[in-house]
Amino acid sequence: MKNVDRIMHNGEDDELSRRIIGCALEVHSQLGPGLLESTYEECLCYELSQLQILFTRQVLLPIQYKSLALEKAYKVDLLVSRELIVELKVIEKVQPVHKAQVRTYLRHARLRRGLIFNFNEESLKSGIHRVTIQNPLR
Repeated sequence: MKNVDRIMHNGEDDELSRRIIGCALEVHSQLGPGLLESTYEECLCYELSQLQILFTRQVLLPIQYKSLALEKAYKVDLLVSRELIVELKVIEKVQPVHKAQVRTYLRHARLRRGLIFNFNEESLKSGIHRVTIQNPLR
């Protein structure tokens, strides 16, 4: 988990986020950019497992639209310790729509924190994006 402290922003990150970011940095330092998202997911899950961090992959989360229950409305890449969503990307650049996507996931999952990792960066430091919301749906 070397280099993690260099990318923290004034103590904004809690211990869980710090550990997840450390795992992602390790994966990126070993693999570099240019691979499939599924490869990074598999390797990140390996690193999380090595640290005994609990997570669930490809979690289907429902959405309630009026009287219609959509059981398979969306799927998050990783739900870590039932408190933080991790979304993995291999794209040219994370856009505002990607952050909005994670905010929507957080609201419907009733969570406050998420991380986006864009592994398609020369330095993962540029590909780490924190997403938070104040009031998840109740």
